[in-house]
Amino acid sequence: MKFSLRQLEVFVAIARSENVSLAAGRLALSQSAASSALVELERAYACPLFDRIGKRLHLNSSGRGLLPLAEALLGQARAVDDYLGGGRPGPLAVGATLTIGNYLATLIVVDYMRRYPDAPVSLQVANSETVVGRLLQGECDFGLVEGEVAHPELQVEPWLADELVVFCAPGHPLAGHGAVDSATLAGEPWVLREPGSGTRGQFDRSIGSRLPAFRLGLELEHTEAIKRAVESGLGLGCLSRLALREAFRRGSLVELPTPQFDLRRHFYFVSHRSRNAGLAGQLFRERCLAICAGAGRTAELVLPFIP
Repeated sequence: MKFSLRQLEVFVAIARSENVSLAAGRLALSQSAASSALVELERAYACPLFDRIGKRLHLNSSGRGLLPLAEALLGQARAVDDYLGGGRPGPLAVGATLTIGNYLATLIVVDYMRRYPDAPVSLQVANSETVVGRLLQGECDFGLVEGEVAHPELQVEPWLADELVVFCAPGHPLAGHGAVDSATLAGEPWVLREPGSGTRGQFDRSIGSRLPAFRLGLELEHTEAIKRAVESGLGLGCLSRLALREAFRRGSLVELPTPQFDLRRHFYFVSHRSRNAGLAGQLFRERCLAICAGAGRTAELVLPFIP
């Protein structure tokens, strides 16, 4: 391009004031510098932009056509300057695993959008393996993950403590019988998340590996589908307490105590070590922490009613 933003800025100022001296004063330039900028712009394209009548300059047809284009471009340039200067957050792509995505991330995104309505944000909900892959490929700027993540290119920071819970339908023979031993659990069919999910990985490590065998009745990719299947009597389930809090409150599902297993885990912030999510990532992380309101565990969160 043969023009500069400064030349356009001078052109617009002169067009609005019809006087080089006034325009120069508004831009904190000398009159000669402003005149030179305008002359260089006109010479670069061999296109006069003003009719010079006495001491005043009047836009000609070429100048009138250029004025709205120049004003629009300068407006965009100021937006770029504000953005790079940290004045406002840019676009942000967030990846969240299913439990977090369904029960926490949507609330955080709504809060973020209300505070920063001009900052685009997208939420991609998938299992842990998929979210990690998107972070590595640069398809996500910021991850909220419930599974263990160990990759040299990713930075992982604990966010919230969580725990898995074994549960069944209220009409199941094991409901209300207190702690359930491992031999009994091994004989029951299970409705579980798919391999690659953080919840399934935790189940396999904490329960599956400690049972002599377990009967896999059904694998499903969504927590709500698992809850419906268990409510229907298809077997036992194992999900985050966060995903089960309303079902337990309603009594549509009941917890089976399993003190022999350590089902504690964490939710994590995950980001790429070589990529910077900028101001948007910083502000989104702050909203994630704000929704906790001092709670260290998902069981302590105060959240709106989730049907």
